[in-house]
Amino acid sequence: MMLVVGLLFFSMTSIFANVAKTEKIKVYGNCGMCKTRIEKAAKSVQGVTKATWDSEDLMLTVTYDDTKTTTLKIEKAIAKVGHDTDNAKATDKTYNALPGCCQYDRPAKK
Repeated sequence: MMLVVGLLFFSMTSIFANVAKTEKIKVYGNCGMCKTRIEKAAKSVQGVTKATWDSEDLMLTVTYDDTKTTTLKIEKAIAKVGHDTDNAKATDKTYNALPGCCQYDRPAKK
């Protein structure tokens, strides 16, 4: 009986383990205001538990539940606030509304 309960517990924990995934996403920006905006946008996506953007290498390290969201959904949320990623581009209107210090050199559109 103990063996069955132990196996059942192990099976259940294995099913629910490892849903948190950490990825790096290139996000264009310049300054501390960009950092705040990018991290807030990423964290607004359901399933994201942590987001940290580095202005030196332009990389966002994001931890999320991959049963609730995808990196593309996260990138689209970031693009909606004016910051381009490799897979989602901000509209010109949103980009142009950013403060001057936040208007980074935009990568060429693919």
